[in-house]
Amino acid sequence: MTTSAADPRGEGLAHGEPAAYPPLDGSKRKAVLRQSLSVGIATGAYGISFGALGVASGLSVLQTVALSVLLFSGGSQFAVVGILGAGGTGSAAVATSTLLGVRNGLYALQTSRILDVRGLRRLLAAQLTIDESTAVGVAQEDRRAGRLGFWVTGIAVFVFWNLMTLGGALVGNALGDPERYGLDAAAAAAFTALLWPRLRSRDAAATMVLAVAIALLTSPVLPVGVPVILTVLAAVVIGLSGGGRHERATEDPEVAS
Repeated sequence: MTTSAADPRGEGLAHGEPAAYPPLDGSKRKAVLRQSLSVGIATGAYGISFGALGVASGLSVLQTVALSVLLFSGGSQFAVVGILGAGGTGSAAVATSTLLGVRNGLYALQTSRILDVRGLRRLLAAQLTIDESTAVGVAQEDRRAGRLGFWVTGIAVFVFWNLMTLGGALVGNALGDPERYGLDAAAAAAFTALLWPRLRSRDAAATMVLAVAIALLTSPVLPVGVPVILTVLAAVVIGLSGGGRHERATEDPEVAS
């Protein structure tokens, strides 16, 4: 199909791509690839903490790796093994993980407009829709660059995250008692490191203060996992009361899975 004169936006398809988006030049492609791979490698490195914590919480190496491959959402994964490791119930772990994973569905509203995929590729895109792939994808100047950034970042994070999860699970299983080496605190430290760069806006700071207050007040009296659910709900309330405000679009896309 060719672009007609009555189609000023250039939305006619040429080789499967909108004509309004010319092919990426070499320098632009290299810049997107460099950004995507750097985010993928940096984020994937945190997988070793999850692997170690997974076996420390009572999961086998195979169960830890399977959870990482199938769930593939860093915050949700840490929530599951953290709650189970602290003696919490499976229902509390699932509820907390689900609440944290809702954001991925919201990301899909943005990435679907960039990717425009169907069939099996749509399922693959859904699995790879995480903080990092979304951030890199939507930060690009045009759709072609956005697609490239999304796919390369998502695949890179998936590969490195799961390789490091396996490594961490094997090492953690061999070391034994997690408290002896401080592995019991590894996930909390890694998760904190992932979140810290995002605390740049007033909404984010307010969410952090409220979440800490709720956790300190409720942890001594409520079952394990329930305080986490309450802090997530508090974050939702703050987000809704913000009138749809978002973080600055120019922020660096360096966030966790």
